[in-house]
Amino acid sequence: MLRQTLSQKMLQKLSPQQIQLMKLLQVPTVALEQRIKEELEANPALDEGVSEENSEFEQQEDTALNSTEDQGDDEYQDDSYDFDEYINDYIEDDPASYKLRSDNSYTDEEEKTIPIAVEDSFHDYLEQQLGLLAMKDEKEEIIAQQIIGSIDDDGYLRREPIAILDDLMFSQNIFAEESEVLEVLKKIQRFDPPGIGARDLQECLKIQLQLKLEREDVLDDDQIKWLKYGVRIITKYFDEFTKKHYEKLIRQLNVTEAQLKHAIDEILKCNPKPASGYSGNTNRGSTQYIVPDFIIVNRDGELELSLNSKNAPDLRINDQYRDMLKAYKMNTKGRRANRKEKEAVMFIKQKIDSARWFIDAIRQRQQTMYNTMYAIMQYQYDFFLSGDQKKLRPMILKDIADITGLDISTISRVANSKFVQTEFGTKRLKDFFSESLSTTEGEEVSTLEVKKILREVIDAENKRKPLSDEKLKDILQEKGYNIARRTVAKYREQLGIPVARLRKEL
Repeated sequence: MLRQTLSQKMLQKLSPQQIQLMKLLQVPTVALEQRIKEELEANPALDEGVSEENSEFEQQEDTALNSTEDQGDDEYQDDSYDFDEYINDYIEDDPASYKLRSDNSYTDEEEKTIPIAVEDSFHDYLEQQLGLLAMKDEKEEIIAQQIIGSIDDDGYLRREPIAILDDLMFSQNIFAEESEVLEVLKKIQRFDPPGIGARDLQECLKIQLQLKLEREDVLDDDQIKWLKYGVRIITKYFDEFTKKHYEKLIRQLNVTEAQLKHAIDEILKCNPKPASGYSGNTNRGSTQYIVPDFIIVNRDGELELSLNSKNAPDLRINDQYRDMLKAYKMNTKGRRANRKEKEAVMFIKQKIDSARWFIDAIRQRQQTMYNTMYAIMQYQYDFFLSGDQKKLRPMILKDIADITGLDISTISRVANSKFVQTEFGTKRLKDFFSESLSTTEGEEVSTLEVKKILREVIDAENKRKPLSDEKLKDILQEKGYNIARRTVAKYREQLGIPVARLRKEL
């Protein structure tokens, strides 16, 4: 049986403008320009440039406009609806005054266009060498081109031969055997730079050592001996080598510690990423340029904060859209507007509203970012003055949220993927946030300070007898930090430092 019930619910929903602002807050400065370009292309009512008027940026409420909907000719004939008032609201509001130009931008240095030299890519370099290689037939050349195209930016061939065979069959209509692919691969593995086309690190190191051994005429007897030991280590004892089980290697190879060190030194001379050995390879496709979102300048002991000028673009409502509204008013003067005219005005209204919302969202983004960074700068004032990481105070998202009155999620969006330029280098915003740790004297210090000291202790250790986590804990406690061994292990892992056994050197 069907029943109808009446209930009341309280729901909290974000408006389209709020959602747009949240999305823009997450966009770093380096991507903001592209986002604005997309909006300019999508909305013709939005324009770049400085408005001729000097009026301030204000968001006017158009109650009558927002409540009007296109419901047919009957509504258009309603005497309560004044079409002239509809247009006047927009003309008087002056869409051209909806501009965005911030005085809080960094303009000391204008953006410079850096010319980029045109160079051959890494794969072009390999194909050039392929042209010098004598191939048996066209089929073998196609296989070679397929292999080269499958080599990644590190110089490794991470696709299995069976997958390459499938590619050849579907894309080139070439049927080949796995043995043919492996035969061509061996030829490519002799290309420059050494180690290219290896399928894993073990094969990469082995190829490089063997290619060095082929140049016996320029090597002395000792070098040849160490290289042969190196090939043997990589071929038979690779697992022991990677885990630094040096005592076991000494027993297996029946060598002295000094001899093992010479052999390992030869291995360490090899390049684990062969593609980086190509001088013309700039890896532009994977290069990420850091563009600071904020700039902090020390003016005789006083810190000044400014936004990167890219965060303050000149945006305004297109003058043509205002002129179109004026033209409609002139054309409909003394008569009632027809359906098509009103539909055209509704379309213009929609575009102008969208442009206003976007400009307002950019303005709010600027203000939110500035307020958040200003609170961080004040909180970490001593660090920004001195650059001493030990002066970083414990700071969590809630601390800044309480100061600014913003939500924690908003602070998180601002801190994510944003950078600040200081006289001590460009820093990631989220790196300023850290938990606190108590000293033996009860003082609260930042975990960043503890990590810095931990790294210094490890850097200064005797690599022949690296310090265990237990020993590191004892040293930190002696320095006055109340810390447990498991916390030391956690911080060490966060710093990307391996365990003591893997830090051992001969």
